[in-house]
Amino acid sequence: MNSLISKTMSVLNFLTKTATTAVLSNDEQRSIATSIRTLEERLEHYFPENTIKRKLQFGSSTRGTILPRIVDEQSDIDFMVVFSDATFTPATYLSRLRSFVEKRYSASNIYQSHPTIVLELNHIKFDLVPATEGFLYGLQIPGKDGTWIGTNPNDFNEKLERKNVKHNHQIKPAIRLLKIWNARHDFPFESYRLEQQICSMYFANSANLKDILFTIFEDLRTGLFSPKWINNHLTQARLRIAKIRDLEARGLTGLAEIEARRLLRMR
Repeated sequence: MNSLISKTMSVLNFLTKTATTAVLSNDEQRSIATSIRTLEERLEHYFPENTIKRKLQFGSSTRGTILPRIVDEQSDIDFMVVFSDATFTPATYLSRLRSFVEKRYSASNIYQSHPTIVLELNHIKFDLVPATEGFLYGLQIPGKDGTWIGTNPNDFNEKLERKNVKHNHQIKPAIRLLKIWNARHDFPFESYRLEQQICSMYFANSANLKDILFTIFEDLRTGLFSPKWINNHLTQARLRIAKIRDLEARGLTGLAEIEARRLLRMR
């Protein structure tokens, strides 16, 4: 029994430590909180009274799956600005948000990444999303085709939290590990879609973080017309996992950990 445990602990410890440290530091959290307060204040001062119905942070930063920017250069804070008047097209509200950031953040990097306005500060990047809200249709945000689409940012958060609790709080750490792999392999998967796919997976025989992570790699699916390089990265990951399992089975835990580091491209 002790021999079996020793064969799994080296890789498991490495993965657990990596997932635990791949979170925002206290300083980063304080800095982001300050930036959000400043953003909210500037929005209130820039737009006429009652123009904005409400403002809310959503996305990976509210789910505990965001990575520090030092790990993931695409890491950002999703921030929704719900306008009171719902009579205009998404393009109108995107234009209003762009005018706002150009006026109040003139020294920052600003660009449009449809359907959001990206505000890149020195320590964090904001994805500003305009929205409208009504009794019949709820929250709506711009779709990629330029029309409104319905959304409920809390629905997925709750689903992921239930999944995480069900599997001994190991799903969110596994997601962070997958996002490290994703960032270090040129982002073959869009972050939100990756989290959705993981949340829908079945982990019947996955007892710990390592088991869950390896199951995810084995069950991860690419699109029908995904580029060859994406499938190649996934194939290489699966081959490396097979090698890790073989090394562990032979008691070569040190070599198995080296392969786990190579999997995530960690030193």
